[in-house]
Amino acid sequence: MKILVLNCGSSSIKYALYDMDTKQVLASGGAERVGLEGAFVKVKLPNGEKKTIMHEIPEHTEGVKFIFSLLTDPEIGAIKELSEIDAVGHRMVHGGEKFNKSVLLNDEVLDAFEQCIELAPLHNPANLKGVRAVSELMPGLPQVGVFDTAFHQTMPKKAYMYAIPYRLYKQYGVRRYGFHGTSHRYVSQRVCEFLDCNPKGKRIITCHIGNGGSIAAVQDGKCVDTTMGLTPLEGLMMGTRSGDIDGGAITFLEKKLDLDADGMSNLLNKQSGVLGITGESSDMRDVENAASNGDERARLALDMYFYRIKKYIGAYAAAMGGVDIIVFTAGVGENQMDMREEVCKGLEFLGVQFDTERNKTRGEEAVISAEGSKVTVCVIPTDEELMIATDTMNLL
Repeated sequence: MKILVLNCGSSSIKYALYDMDTKQVLASGGAERVGLEGAFVKVKLPNGEKKTIMHEIPEHTEGVKFIFSLLTDPEIGAIKELSEIDAVGHRMVHGGEKFNKSVLLNDEVLDAFEQCIELAPLHNPANLKGVRAVSELMPGLPQVGVFDTAFHQTMPKKAYMYAIPYRLYKQYGVRRYGFHGTSHRYVSQRVCEFLDCNPKGKRIITCHIGNGGSIAAVQDGKCVDTTMGLTPLEGLMMGTRSGDIDGGAITFLEKKLDLDADGMSNLLNKQSGVLGITGESSDMRDVENAASNGDERARLALDMYFYRIKKYIGAYAAAMGGVDIIVFTAGVGENQMDMREEVCKGLEFLGVQFDTERNKTRGEEAVISAEGSKVTVCVIPTDEELMIATDTMNLL
């Protein structure tokens, strides 16, 4: 069975074609600057090389159409005909309270998903465009929606409710939803396979640390809490997002800077976080280099970044009555050794014994805690695309 995974953003389309019999990635790549000048597609060739193809992509249907043509291209394609594709799995960002698992897409489901647009105005419309583009180009092809928010729908009410007038939850759905759910679900399952243990009875803290970051508390295989909220802004300090901030500070700054809601959202989502503190970059590699060269603001950004991750690990250990496994994943989590070491320092009271030699790993599955550590600390590279493809296959 061959399954195409599509992740349509507001101006991008990422894709991966899987042979689910072998779990092999037959083709992958992504279109950038959709709807903008200078659009292009980056393609990973079968030999591992990457190729950039300039191609104007005025909207998502044209982007999906061009990706289909690349998949069947005689020179760089992976299949001879589009009919070899059995189904398409889509990353769907915000399913609200309507979706707690992946579903086959039909008109009824899409109508319900469309009602969630106001909760994710940048992402959900792009997701819908991807679905409709496939329907237009390959009518009747089965399509599956895999929701970023679905894994977190097992959170108890005490964890997802905000302490605001209850009517605002009932009227507008204002509550914590969480994101990166497909990644948290994948790594929490994969780490148990890797360690050959049963998720039942295990208390796992999954740390998805990238330019955007979130942490989830997973007990008995189910999410019981997570750091992101109504939107992906809440929780950890991120590349350009502020993370947790006093609501009073927001209204204070709106008045001082004469900002409307959109201006404030732009400041908190795109000008804050690591970028806001350093004033230079949101790339952790740049920040680490600057800190090692004596840049005090870069050092402060790292200290703040590490501290918040550690603080949430402690909070979620308390929420679950302890922790058995801590997992680091995503771009920073999988590759930044200093971050993992700094975060784990001081967690000895929880039962973490860290091993600096084992920690010298990048992008590979590994145990980085010491032999005999009460808490097992692991690096597990995430694979959201494989999770989406697997859900799609299972639903079919």
